Amino acid sequence: MPMIDVTYPEGALDDDARAKLVDDLTTALLRAERAPDTDFFRSITWVYLHELPAHAVNASGKPVTEPVFRVMVTTPEGALSDRRRAEMVENGTAAVLEAAGLAKEDSMRVWVLMREIDEGSWGAAGQVVQFKRLVEAAKAEREQAGSGSAEVVGDPVAAG
Repeated sequence: MPMIDVTYPEGALDDDARAKLVDDLTTALLRAERAPDTDFFRSITWVYLHELPAHAVNASGKPVTEPVFRVMVTTPEGALSDRRRAEMVENGTAAVLEAAGLAKEDSMRVWVLMREIDEGSWGAAGQVVQFKRLVEAAKAEREQAGSGSAEVVGDPVAAG
């Protein structure tokens, strides 16, 4: 049940770039979590786009003249190791740069913030969602697909 919030000034992305960015960020987060890239796991990976009026994004006390991006990635506690968070930061930054048509040298204009929600603090469908159940669901989908992979979401042995 990861969520991504992307905030940026109006005009920074066109419609096609926004659509590609949503898909690329979803893919990057599923890969970082080692979750199956299936319809179910995509359906519970939500991306919110927050396009603010140009005057509402400021640096040095003034509206920015070049677009800047804040990507907030929210995951259940234990879903990402340090290595996997670094992977998400790298791939999330690359996705934003590509969508905005920016060069790698512009990467300081993209900030990716990672936060974890404590176990027992996620809720959906009127109930608390336990991360352990998502791990079990991921494992079941892998087995059903016949992948046989031992690495599952949140597996502490594979979290490296």
